[in-house]
Amino acid sequence: MSSEPSIFFADTNERQGSFLRRTFVLGGLTAIGGLALTARLAQLQVVQAGEYATLATNNQFNFRLVPPPRGRILDRNGVVIAGNRPSFRVLVVRDETKDLDQTLDLLGRLLPDTVDRRRSIIREVNAAPRFSPVPVKSDLSWEEFAKVNLYANELPGVMADMNEARYYPFGGSFAHVIGYVAKPNDRDIKSIEDRGEKVPEILYNPGFRIGRQGVEKAFDSALRGEAGGNRVEVDARGRVVAEDIGGSKPPVPGADVVLTLDADVQNRALEVFGEESGGCVVMDVRNGDILCMVSAPSFDPNLFVGGVPSKIYNALRDYERKPLLDKAIYGTFPPGSTFKMTTALALLDAGIDPTERVVCTGGYRYGSRTFRCWRPGGHGAMDMHNAIKNSCDTYFYHLCNRAGVDRIARVAKDLGFGQVYEIGIAGQSDGTVPSTAWKRAYTEATSWDDDGTWYPGETLSVAIGQGALEVNALQLAVMTSRLASGRKAVQPRLVKAVGGEKRPDAEAFADLPFSKEHLDIVRGGMAAVANDVTGTAYRTSQLGLGDIQMAGKTGTAQSRDYGSGSRGPRDAVWSRRDHALFVAFAPHDAPRYAIALIIQHAPSGGSVDAAPKARKIMKTVLLKDPDMRARIERPLPPAPVATGADEGEAGTAPGGEVSGPAAAGIAPAPASRPAPPTSPGPRPYLSEPRR
Repeated sequence: MSSEPSIFFADTNERQGSFLRRTFVLGGLTAIGGLALTARLAQLQVVQAGEYATLATNNQFNFRLVPPPRGRILDRNGVVIAGNRPSFRVLVVRDETKDLDQTLDLLGRLLPDTVDRRRSIIREVNAAPRFSPVPVKSDLSWEEFAKVNLYANELPGVMADMNEARYYPFGGSFAHVIGYVAKPNDRDIKSIEDRGEKVPEILYNPGFRIGRQGVEKAFDSALRGEAGGNRVEVDARGRVVAEDIGGSKPPVPGADVVLTLDADVQNRALEVFGEESGGCVVMDVRNGDILCMVSAPSFDPNLFVGGVPSKIYNALRDYERKPLLDKAIYGTFPPGSTFKMTTALALLDAGIDPTERVVCTGGYRYGSRTFRCWRPGGHGAMDMHNAIKNSCDTYFYHLCNRAGVDRIARVAKDLGFGQVYEIGIAGQSDGTVPSTAWKRAYTEATSWDDDGTWYPGETLSVAIGQGALEVNALQLAVMTSRLASGRKAVQPRLVKAVGGEKRPDAEAFADLPFSKEHLDIVRGGMAAVANDVTGTAYRTSQLGLGDIQMAGKTGTAQSRDYGSGSRGPRDAVWSRRDHALFVAFAPHDAPRYAIALIIQHAPSGGSVDAAPKARKIMKTVLLKDPDMRARIERPLPPAPVATGADEGEAGTAPGGEVSGPAAAGIAPAPASRPAPPTSPGPRPYLSEPRR
């Protein structure tokens, strides 16, 4: 039989002492805890009462960012070419929905086109910050907007509102130069972080857009404005129950950007191109303002604002005429005969007499190869004036190596080729201006199977605007402006003002390193191209605007190597045709405007395809100029009485007004025998076909 252990005290006093000690210990601990609790409560309720009151208020009210209205982009006359318009949209707040899939199912019954975008919608909703509304569909019709509001009580977490969306009223006319806006992506965030900058919180807002390409991208910071915010009261679950109007901050709209472009000219240019592919630039010779910079075919930038569907984007990307490519400043082409003014100035700089004649028999034999002129029967005896007027290849073949490729390259750069211009937007190509140094560098960089030596036979190709030579439409317009301006190195300008602050006008243009006499010879040849009945563009360059005439130059540039022998019949396949070009300035007696137009893979050539289109665009430019309209509409002077002294005087129009090259202070060129009209025939690679 076992017994349980027991504690025995010697007496009653010992048991009482042990109990009192335990009581004192527990009582002391309780008192200390009570004092600590009292002190903490005092600290919270007295000392830190204000701080916690503020935190409680912040938990009750949230500040939600509101994207600012994006700044407008205007043309030179104040016409809006990129603005904002009201847009109904439907939004989803993930944290207010019980079941996102079920909510999207119900929403799909009201807006069937959201079903196709379901996966991307879920991805965007899950990536958005808590309680942040995510646009599910924008540009709702009034019927769709009313339908969503009607069933709003049955769609938890779904709301419909009205906001501002980017809008391009002229569609594709300005698509390349202006660009478009789109949602910020991970690459945009990373690029900001890589620069060591803090990422603006507004970039995480699902409704915010940033600029892509062109002016929208270049001036994105100014166009963005400053984000505002709504101070809203929320419940314990974070749902909005009221808005604190007094605590809200209105957004600050972005700054307006004013361009030098003219909406009428730009729209007309795209209309003139029709289905053709190419680029066109029009400049004011006096100050360098770009009035038109269009690329065709184009695309509608409105498609990109809300996210372009993959099928549409792939169709634009894969179309052989490349509507997404800016052919005015990025696409480069061989300039063809439009480069012959550059070669002519190089010949004059080398001391070659412009009256020296070269007999064109239809080609030029160099080494073991014959470089053919575009006219198989030849042009006969040609001096420089007539070689430009008739675009005689043989003349330039004969003389180009007396100037040399390096001199030609130097003159080309003086006229504006081979460089990028500070016009406010990126994406320009500097093209290629071949020289001996260029070939050495190219050979080293590409490990080309060549020793890097420049051969005289290569200069023949460059002299007529072929070979490795590549330019863009902006560079051609700059060249034409500089020739027309009267010895001034005109610089192009695209942006007039930002946020109401006028951009500084171009400083006084530097002088070109050419004499007036040399420039007059070249300009006289250009005037003959468009106004002499034997000029290559006479039939297609007449403006029909009184005494206002153009001076120009046609060009047809080969787009591929045809190999030895003849070119053969014109290819029906678009991608195998030649390029057509035309450059001009008007009026030729007092130049104001210059134009450069390129048609990629044209049906015929420069005189047939490019010149008529340039003429239509130039007429629009001239008719918009009040001074030109006044000149066109002025009454004709009375016919003078004929006398023996002035009868039959050459170069004098009725009323004694000097016309033709003499009106521009250009000495008349020696008369030449007009060649009989013949159709262009075969020629080898790097010679020039139809004018």
